Amino acid sequence: MPHPLDRPVWSALTDRQSHLALQHGAAVRFSPDFGLFAALPDAAPERLADLAALVAAQGDVALVEAGPPPPAPGLAVRSQALCWQMVAEAPNPVGEPAFAIEVLTPADAPQMLALATQTAPGPFFARTHELGRFVGVKEDGKLVAMAGERMQPPGYTEVSGVCTDPAYRGRGFAAGLMLEVAARIRARGEIPFLHSYAHNTGAIALYQALGFDFRRELVMTTLTSS
Repeated sequence: MPHPLDRPVWSALTDRQSHLALQHGAAVRFSPDFGLFAALPDAAPERLADLAALVAAQGDVALVEAGPPPPAPGLAVRSQALCWQMVAEAPNPVGEPAFAIEVLTPADAPQMLALATQTAPGPFFARTHELGRFVGVKEDGKLVAMAGERMQPPGYTEVSGVCTDPAYRGRGFAAGLMLEVAARIRARGEIPFLHSYAHNTGAIALYQALGFDFRRELVMTTLTSS
């Protein structure tokens, strides 16, 4: 059996998050309000044709796979990046954070989208916050940092949406929030994992300090209609 993290998007959209999937033929993707991510059972020409039709109908997608997809009629590569997949079998224990952590609710959605738009932690859309639980830090009612959950392959949950307003960086918010999210995931009997652009060495160093270990490299390819 393949490991569920070898193809995390396919594992999530054909199992625990299948209720969030849009499908055309064999191609599946998150609804555009939730995210860009899409997957195929394999890279056969007929599957790629299904994906091209799904992109034409629903907009751009991102594949996260061991390598880039082959060229296909109707699809063009918008961007491509090497990513590190990291897993926290046992996150490093730390003391209590020196700041209050709040569980975010639907009422916080506008601030969450605004913060993600400002800081660009990765693809984040109007309903991305509904993919899992999010926590944050507020100052005078303003959301200044957050972290949450995204893809949920069997047995695993992705830590994602980690971002801090530039004016509030250097205060340990990202680390504290990530550890809180990871602890909540482990409390459910699941294992936290994440993805980082391979060139983002500063973020990778933080993740390693928090107990996330390198698992494998993957390629994120964003596709648009040609």
